[in-house]
Amino acid sequence: MTKEEKLEIVKKYGKDEKDSGKPEVQIALITKRINDLTSHFDVHKKDHHSRRGLMMMVGKRRRLLDYLTKVDIARYRAIIKDLNIRK
Repeated sequence: MTKEEKLEIVKKYGKDEKDSGKPEVQIALITKRINDLTSHFDVHKKDHHSRRGLMMMVGKRRRLLDYLTKVDIARYRAIIKDLNIRK
């Protein structure tokens, strides 16, 4: 992920370009990294070290989504719909 892509995501989900602490911003950044890694595994099937990192990112995103569910269910539903996480 390039610096410009990251800044664009932070601007979209945060209140300004320096607000990277909101759960929505963190979830969006992790989702972008997860999507990049899943395409990486189509080519490199035996890269198990990176697969472990992917599983850790999925777990972190899950914990952030659980937190957002407890805090504000409307924000949770909005981020799920916007990022198209649930199939």
